[in-house]
Amino acid sequence: MLTALQVITIVSVGLMVGVEFSVAFVMNRIFNALPEDSDQLARSHGGRMLGAVMPVWYISSLVLAAVWAIAGWHHEGTGLVVTAAGLLILSVIMSLLLLVPINNQGKTWTPENRPADWKEQMNRWDRYHYVRVAVIIAAFALLVTALT
Repeated sequence: MLTALQVITIVSVGLMVGVEFSVAFVMNRIFNALPEDSDQLARSHGGRMLGAVMPVWYISSLVLAAVWAIAGWHHEGTGLVVTAAGLLILSVIMSLLLLVPINNQGKTWTPENRPADWKEQMNRWDRYHYVRVAVIIAAFALLVTALT
């Protein structure tokens, strides 16, 4: 049973890392290369779409890691799992305090109502997102290492 939990947790966190890495290093670069209105419209749509899915994914991944830490308390590698869960908590806090407020504004913007500094706000979101991606990559690496 613990092995199944470990696999499910690693797959969930790994896929989340893949999506967030893709947003940071592929999708946003594609969006930035589009003409101005298209860039902003793509980011708004992405904010609405991923803004609905990612909170559930972040929380469920955190819960899975916490359950793994509790279920495997007396197994080797539990410290790594607890540390990974702590990093996932940090990623949720970062999301709530730094990224979600910007995303909530950006997902409502259109070319007609966006603020003059919309690109600056998107660049700030990108910088926070890079840090969050590094945090969840570290959590993923710790979870994988906990298996060995």
